[in-house]
Amino acid sequence: MSEEIHDLFAPQPVVERWERFDGRCWAVRSDEVSLPSGETVVRDYVVHPGAVGIAALDDRDRMLLINQYRHPVGSYLWEAPAGLLDKPGEDPLAAAKRELIEEAGLVADSWAVLLDYLNSPGGSSESFRCYLARGLRAAPDGRPVGEAEEADMPARWVDLDDALTLVLGGQLQNPTAVMGVLACHAARRAGWTGLRPADAPWPVRDGLTQSGRVFAG
Repeated sequence: MSEEIHDLFAPQPVVERWERFDGRCWAVRSDEVSLPSGETVVRDYVVHPGAVGIAALDDRDRMLLINQYRHPVGSYLWEAPAGLLDKPGEDPLAAAKRELIEEAGLVADSWAVLLDYLNSPGGSSESFRCYLARGLRAAPDGRPVGEAEEADMPARWVDLDDALTLVLGGQLQNPTAVMGVLACHAARRAGWTGLRPADAPWPVRDGLTQSGRVFAG
């Protein structure tokens, strides 16, 4: 594997900035950016708090999927448990453990970083970390009562091979579910070796935070 192939966090100078919208969960911003060529361009983007997700696998290699309504796409999607990093300074692993309880009523004995990705880098600053959680058991107090779209979220345990078929057939389109399924397959082929520890550094997230690209409410 070439050591020269890696993403580089290198924000270009901002000549002027306009805050277009400041919402409950994210903001919309326009930046006039000076490119290395000397040209300046205006780019609009969503300033996002970031998020975490959980690929939760039981001892039969079945992945937990939950069904939730997503209004922007007008669809009920089968998803992996996930949530926003909407508490400033919250540790991402702590957030993932919280979301697994809140959305699935589960706790896990084993955690590892499955993958990191930028959800829509052409239009959003969202950074996303997906964890692998194993050694699952019911949370002592069960799943809290949800509100709004989270009031009723049916759950299914799906065999990992069946989940891959659903992904490749276009029947699962939530990005956390899609990437979680694909990454779990790759990790299983490697014997679950090479995964990063649950507290592994997240340098892209740190860079986004330090450069003011993380929504803090």
